[in-house]
Amino acid sequence: MPRALLSVYDKTGLLELARGLRALGWDLLATGGTFKALVDAGLAVMEVADYTGDPECFEGRVKTLHPKIHGSLLFRRDSEQHKADAKRLDIAPIDLAVVNLYPFEATIARAGVTLDECIEQIDIGGPSMLRSASKNHAAVTVLTNPDQYAGFIQKQTAGTWSLEDRRACALEAFRLTAAYDAAISKWLQAQAEPGDENLPNNLDLRLSKHQGLRYGENPHQPAAFYIERDSRLEGIAACEQLQGKELSFNNLLDSDAGARLAWQFQAPGCVIVKHNNPCGAAVAAHPLDAFLKARAGDPLSSFGGIVAFNRAIGIEVAQVMAQSFWEVILAPGFTQEALQVFATKKQLRLLRMPKQWPTAASGLDLRTIGGGFLAQRPDDQFADFEDWEVKATGRNPKPVQEDLVLAQKLAKAVKSNAIVLVKNGAAVGIGAGQMSRVDSVEIACRKAGERAQGSALGSDAFFPFADGLELAASHGVHAFVEPGGSLRDSDVIAAAQRLGVWLFFSGMRHFRH
Repeated sequence: MPRALLSVYDKTGLLELARGLRALGWDLLATGGTFKALVDAGLAVMEVADYTGDPECFEGRVKTLHPKIHGSLLFRRDSEQHKADAKRLDIAPIDLAVVNLYPFEATIARAGVTLDECIEQIDIGGPSMLRSASKNHAAVTVLTNPDQYAGFIQKQTAGTWSLEDRRACALEAFRLTAAYDAAISKWLQAQAEPGDENLPNNLDLRLSKHQGLRYGENPHQPAAFYIERDSRLEGIAACEQLQGKELSFNNLLDSDAGARLAWQFQAPGCVIVKHNNPCGAAVAAHPLDAFLKARAGDPLSSFGGIVAFNRAIGIEVAQVMAQSFWEVILAPGFTQEALQVFATKKQLRLLRMPKQWPTAASGLDLRTIGGGFLAQRPDDQFADFEDWEVKATGRNPKPVQEDLVLAQKLAKAVKSNAIVLVKNGAAVGIGAGQMSRVDSVEIACRKAGERAQGSALGSDAFFPFADGLELAASHGVHAFVEPGGSLRDSDVIAAAQRLGVWLFFSGMRHFRH
């Protein structure tokens, strides 16, 4: 008669599984709380302590760590030596282990939880049983999730449960124990070095596939979207798609870039992204005004872009946007009337996004290079305007603080070398990703045209020479903000003073490669 060992913290589906096993003629073993739940339900079950002959001890810390448990799970049924040892030691086979673990991650996430409470939720016996059963999956099945129970009973009843099924369950069990150990390791690292901003010596990535994608950046590249296993959904993963085609790899990248920037604005704001660079951005009193100003920054490049708002949008925005083609629109909310307008655009993707946006997953910015990974803390800092240094006073009135700050925030979101021209709360020219900073200035000024007159320029890094500032000033730019720090800062400052433009040093560089 086959035997099952049941030892679960999460008792979802337990009674249905146990009844199904008993109906198929299985004997049941169980521990502590699981045993009580089965007895209370009127099921015939033996307590593990009676099976091993040794009682639980140390307040339940030791109950399944016993040769009769692990021997029953581990001995090879096809080995004469193993079978002889089992007979000599009076060890009967256990054919099924149903185990899930103490909720360690849920415990450490609770407010006010103590260190001792966290320690007590580190499961020892559970992972040990999972590993033993999984190692011997040639003969033993291990179930770790209530979602597996019904399929197991169905196939057992039909006589179709197979080695492939056992192997798949063993793989899931090893994934569970790996993730569990990684969570404990990460938590202990935080306890050992609280508040330490240094990167850890070991970085454990516990990722599970959240969404398969048709392909990556190009059709020949397979791709998928992964999130941290068992983590709280945030960012793109927390968005709700309300309509439209499946999101692509590039859609996800650009949507994240747009939302991340939009939520940096306090006022109603709109960001239009193309190829992971903002090509339009603005703040205004109303989302419609913000959108119109953002689109006007570069109408040609904006076509077919990703649009992110930091306010809910209504029918007045929808009616204007529906006249053009957009890949994705993100907002924290859509009125019912707006949804009805957008519904006429069947391919348009609408995402309702959360009202905050992470700067990185797990507080780290990760990138791959040949042979390894690069990790850094995200660029989530910004030098306060009050701390900027005035290096040159222009002939024109002091520039609007909001335009200067917006220019620097946008420059932080543009690929280096980044130059952004802002006027009246909107980007009017953006130069991105050039190998020469003066080339980025030239592109930004060309896109701005006459709008460059009286604009404020934000640069992600210092001007290495005065030529970039001189070129922008010749187009009518009257205020500049850059971090400073060049060997030729004095030349740039002298040029600003000679040309009569405002020059501010923020003291903080924002490269984005």
